[in-house]
Amino acid sequence: MSAAPSGPLAGVRVLDLTRLLPGPFASLVLADLGADVDKIEDTGAGDYLRLSPPLVGDTSGLFLALNRGKRSACLDLKKASAQAALLRLVERYDVLFEQFRPGVLDRLGLGHAALLARNPRLVVCALTGYGQDGPLAQRAGHDLNYLARAGVLGMQGPADGPPQPPGFQLADVGGGLTSVIGILAALHERARTGRGRVVDVSMVEASMGFAALGFGMLASGHVPRRGGEPVTGGIAIYATYATRDGRHVALGALEPKFWMAFCAGAGLQADLAALVPGPHQIELRETLRALFASRTRAEWEEFARQHDCCLEPVLEPGEVTSDAHLRARGVFFELDTPWGRVPQMRTPLAPRDAVPSPPPRQGEHTDALLREAGLDDAAIAAMRAEGAAR
Repeated sequence: MSAAPSGPLAGVRVLDLTRLLPGPFASLVLADLGADVDKIEDTGAGDYLRLSPPLVGDTSGLFLALNRGKRSACLDLKKASAQAALLRLVERYDVLFEQFRPGVLDRLGLGHAALLARNPRLVVCALTGYGQDGPLAQRAGHDLNYLARAGVLGMQGPADGPPQPPGFQLADVGGGLTSVIGILAALHERARTGRGRVVDVSMVEASMGFAALGFGMLASGHVPRRGGEPVTGGIAIYATYATRDGRHVALGALEPKFWMAFCAGAGLQADLAALVPGPHQIELRETLRALFASRTRAEWEEFARQHDCCLEPVLEPGEVTSDAHLRARGVFFELDTPWGRVPQMRTPLAPRDAVPSPPPRQGEHTDALLREAGLDDAAIAAMRAEGAAR
């Protein structure tokens, strides 16, 4: 069972057919909140994130980070007996979460209509790149493609070159979080109506909300300039700078009071034109570049403690786990697993006192889930013999 039975989603059962990052991150959030999440993998490689380097023993550290608190069963959904087993399983679940291209489940006899016919209270969340319909519904893609199609990448700087890919998976995680919201909303609706529904989540559309400020400019007839707006590189006081010791800091003094506080502490003359894009930003950027290069990152951290001016050190990934604030918030912890003690990062709303179960071995709970669906040992053995289960 899920590792946080006393969490706010205790008693909610999720059948998770997703893999890689978007869906598994969403179901991790649900598991951290107390839902029982059962992961259905194929009988081959399963969720092939399991094999993505770097490995911890025989399994990817990325997989271990995303799949705590879940069980795993292996079914070959191309075989009739596995399809029948899945239909029996969905009778016992609140949510089925899938990440196939539109039409794949229909070809297996497991389409959304068939699932809802079997369990009218079921919430089916379908997470795809482009959505369940529209001209691009069948197109393959990855995070960068979704950001490009969404117009979000087109706002990314620099202004004088190709847009740079972000260092994180915004569309994937944004799509996952949107799925969580959609699932919770559908469960709330079901409590009122007694009926489930299909939740259609497009990672393209989910990523667009992250650029709401940019798209909001369109209402006034202003088309955002790539790398040229206040929060995309157009002003010097919302930018990163190198320090004397080769580290970096991030200045985000967007409001006048923060810019004035920074200038007062640094001995600069405060000019509110700094808050507005324009040619004058070139000279200001050079001034700030020289200023930040005159002190170490640690010295600027001390400056930020003394002056409330929206200045933070740029932490390297390896530094984050030892950050005093994040440690105080209980963001990082270690989990005992079959692979040893594995570092983990809590999802933002997870109860801090929850102790998750370890990530599952592939197919570790196949027999248990099939028995819960009502199959006896002979039927399970027959499925294993024909390769429909593993």
